[in-house]
Amino acid sequence: MKISRRQFARTAGAGLVFSPALVKTGLAEALDLPAAAPLNTTSKVALVHGDDRRRNVFEALTRIDDQIRPRLARKKYVAIKVNFVSDSIQLAATHVDAVRGILDYLEPRFHGPVTVVESSAQDTQNGYENFHYNSLLEERKARKLSLVDLNRENKYETVSMIDADLHISRVRLAARLLDPDTFVISSAMLKTHNSVVATMSVKNMVLGAPLHSAPGDSLWNDKRKFHVGVRPMNLNMLIVAQQLRPHWGVAVIDGFEGMEGAGPTQGTPVDSRVAVASTDFVAADRVGLELMGINPDWVGYLNFCGQSGVGQFDLSKIEVLGPPIASVQMKYKPHPDIERELKWMGPMTPDTQVGKLELPPEYIYG
Repeated sequence: MKISRRQFARTAGAGLVFSPALVKTGLAEALDLPAAAPLNTTSKVALVHGDDRRRNVFEALTRIDDQIRPRLARKKYVAIKVNFVSDSIQLAATHVDAVRGILDYLEPRFHGPVTVVESSAQDTQNGYENFHYNSLLEERKARKLSLVDLNRENKYETVSMIDADLHISRVRLAARLLDPDTFVISSAMLKTHNSVVATMSVKNMVLGAPLHSAPGDSLWNDKRKFHVGVRPMNLNMLIVAQQLRPHWGVAVIDGFEGMEGAGPTQGTPVDSRVAVASTDFVAADRVGLELMGINPDWVGYLNFCGQSGVGQFDLSKIEVLGPPIASVQMKYKPHPDIERELKWMGPMTPDTQVGKLELPPEYIYG
């Protein structure tokens, strides 16, 4: 097969000659991506500002009760997906009072099993202990509440994404988060990030779903498969978000104390005192970006999610139930490495392209 230099450059820029599978079928087909388009509907996002973290979360959920109840009624289980990117730094992890606010909302509305789940990048069980989650079991004795480490459980489904060379890569995602009988609640925070600018509901799900080995087992880590450069990372987050989205119930963002600067673990606190909730995870995060004063154009994976219909990213099509965003907005400092993070934007050039292309002998490059 002969290709011209111009054809080669155009195809390489689209990412189609790095893998025989991609050459044959195209990126979307090779990765089994569902067809989608930007949403034309309006999404509702609840916004609460107050002096009590637990109460803020409860009130945010209550404001969209009519959105949640019909979805909740169709499910057998609830999984509250918390965020322990660190198992020891409280500012980097979902606060137990945010989970208490979620449980307060669920108490009179759902009587089936409720499980708090996480696949921490470190040790989930340490996080449950260090952040006082075990106290929930005593407090909610009458309820079917449990704490599960998804890494130790090690039940998964695999999906395809891409690696640094734009080849197909398989990643193991926690089976509980893909269970059609489960109402998944994302309990995230407002935080800046060292690779994708900001992390909230969508990233909590997408990077929380991949598993790694449990303590004592042979080492493996599918979370690392995402960290292959800012371009493929943003695309991989879209790919996994598309797979997880049908199982999402409601997004909760606890911004009582956010993190700015060197997030998602080493940043400094911001006294925002807000909570956000929406059945549209992308819309919740879009409002979160406004609350943090972050340029929405900077966040690749959320732009991709909006463009492909995972959720509503157009602020003009989001109805905010609560105070005007501007009245509670705080200007968060971005991560010090923000210039590198923004290299996903614009056309590919040699200094922003990842991986090294080596054509097989059958390709004649002339």
